[in-house]
Amino acid sequence: VTIFLSASFHFSQIALYLGKRDFVDNVDSVEVVGVWHNSISFSIAVYVYLACAFRYGSDDLDVIGLSFRRDIWIQRVQVYPPTGANATKSPMQESLMKKVGEQGCPFSFQLPTNLPCSVALQPGPNDSGKACGVDFEVKGYIANAADNADEVIEKKDTCRLMIRKIQFAPANNKPGPKAEISKQFMMTDKPVHLEASLEKEIYYHGDPITVKVKINNETSKVVKKIKITVEQLTSVVLYSSDTYTKPVCSEEFAETINANSTFEKSFQITPLLANNKEKRGLSVDGRLKDEDTHLASTTLSQGDKEMQGIIVSYKVKVNLMVSGGGLLGGLTGSDVTVELPLTLMSPKPAGQCSIFAYNSNLNT
Repeated sequence: VTIFLSASFHFSQIALYLGKRDFVDNVDSVEVVGVWHNSISFSIAVYVYLACAFRYGSDDLDVIGLSFRRDIWIQRVQVYPPTGANATKSPMQESLMKKVGEQGCPFSFQLPTNLPCSVALQPGPNDSGKACGVDFEVKGYIANAADNADEVIEKKDTCRLMIRKIQFAPANNKPGPKAEISKQFMMTDKPVHLEASLEKEIYYHGDPITVKVKINNETSKVVKKIKITVEQLTSVVLYSSDTYTKPVCSEEFAETINANSTFEKSFQITPLLANNKEKRGLSVDGRLKDEDTHLASTTLSQGDKEMQGIIVSYKVKVNLMVSGGGLLGGLTGSDVTVELPLTLMSPKPAGQCSIFAYNSNLNT
């Protein structure tokens, strides 16, 4: 998991250059980032840091000196004066160095593999300010003294850029999961057997999800309806771990399965953010500025270390609404439910990399 940057200096400008804004987490490694440049005639220091943080309140709430942001991981490197580290340049650095000139000072960050991806919690219709969630920020600043982490840096002496850590679906898709249950009801000596399965393990955002349902109703009751729901599970892991479950798609199908009969059919449902715009606290993939996004992707991890921040998963619930039969009628009605794990992600796009530069002019 490596991030590359470089730096160069001019008397009135500090600039941060990145090859792109989205960096892919391949679970066991993360893609390359960019380059920075500056030139100073005074004996001061220039640093760059990369921070992964969880924001749990908007900036406008900070009215009594409280911080509504917690750093999950942060690393700082000295760019000027050069330390001599990272003498070998990557191809990305070589390319960006040609853009910024010979005064560039290449350096790198090594990200741990247990950092979360960029995820935001969708605000409510009347909420304002920056959304809560996990973000990544690259920040360069001019210090008045070397190696003083507590120094208060003025905004005019900094430049910053938000980046995203994202994951794409693995290339190899496997057969989907299957779950089954047999449930026996009061006043019956035989069960209703329900089996549900998905065609494949991974589905892309916006694609219909095919759920195959098999029912063997050996009772005297009638299955009057089938309900299929996709639920998003958001685990917020900071000081403690809390999990929030929100339905993102739910459809009912008026299928009747009479007593002592069988049924088999495939259904399709499509969870979309467009149908959940009013749902406060829903996890969405992190966005840059005002661009469009979609439901947060499933978080993939190696599972060897606990991940802090926001972890997203999905499940499909298949529910049979069974009516009561006999003398007691609806009083003996009940449901039969199975759950299936769902991986919802985006496919990896074909080669996407163009040089991007961000500049901040300063009076230094």
